[in-house]
Amino acid sequence: MLRVIELFAGVGGFRLGLEATNEFDVVWGNQWEPSKKAQDAFDCYARQFNNRGIHSNEDISTVDEKSLRDMNIDLLVGGFPCQDYSVARSLSNEMGIQGKKGVLFWDIVRMLTEIRPKYVLLENVDRLLKSPSKQRGKDFSIMLASFRDLNYTVEWRVINAAEYGQAQRRRRVFIFAIRNDTPYMERMTEIEDRNMLHEEGFFAKTFPVEEQSSEKHLPHSFHLPLDIVKISEEFSAKYLNGGIMRQGLVYTEELVPAIEPFIPLRDILQQNVEEKYYLNESAIEKFKYLKGPKKIERTSATGHKYTFSEGGMAFPEPLDKPGRTMLTSEGTVNRSSHVVEDPQTNRLRVLTPVECERLNGFPDNWTDGMSDRMRYFCMGNALVVGLVERMGKRIFEIEKEDTEAVKSNPKQLSLF
Repeated sequence: MLRVIELFAGVGGFRLGLEATNEFDVVWGNQWEPSKKAQDAFDCYARQFNNRGIHSNEDISTVDEKSLRDMNIDLLVGGFPCQDYSVARSLSNEMGIQGKKGVLFWDIVRMLTEIRPKYVLLENVDRLLKSPSKQRGKDFSIMLASFRDLNYTVEWRVINAAEYGQAQRRRRVFIFAIRNDTPYMERMTEIEDRNMLHEEGFFAKTFPVEEQSSEKHLPHSFHLPLDIVKISEEFSAKYLNGGIMRQGLVYTEELVPAIEPFIPLRDILQQNVEEKYYLNESAIEKFKYLKGPKKIERTSATGHKYTFSEGGMAFPEPLDKPGRTMLTSEGTVNRSSHVVEDPQTNRLRVLTPVECERLNGFPDNWTDGMSDRMRYFCMGNALVVGLVERMGKRIFEIEKEDTEAVKSNPKQLSLF
């Protein structure tokens, strides 16, 4: 079995997906919610994975990476926050670059530098590829350059879960990194970039795409500057929904998914739902307004008048389609919450916490034991378990292929 550490674990979505393959052993998991006395997500994680590995409820920035060095970690996973990844040189210039304080990605880099796992699998919101707005692509470029400097090759793909058989139209970017000294990377050396994204690469074999890419955005390549501080200060790049970075050379392409049948919202609804989830007339009127089209005249802080407009949303939700992206505010009276017409009662209601768990592929009542508000919040932060399971299977396939390669060619032992 492959040994795993899980950072920013939440309620354990990564772990659930990996363990569903029966090929991974999560030996250490960290979850910490800053500025909160109640650690609901960690309590859920510790309860569900009781007596299985070490559960860390401490600020990741305080964790000594050397304490994890002897755990023989094969894979590091985590869904880390999207932040500003700016860097600067240290004052003495002797320590090289320094990441902006409080940015959790640098804790991932710190862990990778010490632990050196063969595989890394990360998840983030898809706007990471375009952030920040004033210097498009800077943040992701810094990340890729950091992996380059640690001797990893990186693939990424923006995945809409509903396009690959899930119940929610949740778009997230997944980032897979693999050490360059592995037999897998030696086998991939001669495969050109486009073929990697369409047929031979990690995501192509896990989430197939069409032969033709999108005509709206042309594929392109570029080299990342060697100086990561230069990237932070002046570099920008256009990243499309799929790509690969090898030795600092980036190739990116707008891939078209080979769409699979989704799970409709109707299929995840519960029966005999409690009365508290149904809407009264006042809430219904508020939802009608929030979800309806609007044109509102507003005045900016400088006195400039402008018209704020937004289009209408389906009300109630169509039950023959997958759910929309679930946010942490799910279940409250706001524009983003799902409102369904209950098939049993024909009355309008919000989704239940169990239905939100099902949207993400969690077992029913996984988050039971905390308040409904926190259950919604945790599911709004969670990832889709079924996607991770598929990626876990592919990682284990790569591991088996590498093991066979070493058996047939003992010289490759030096690659590990």
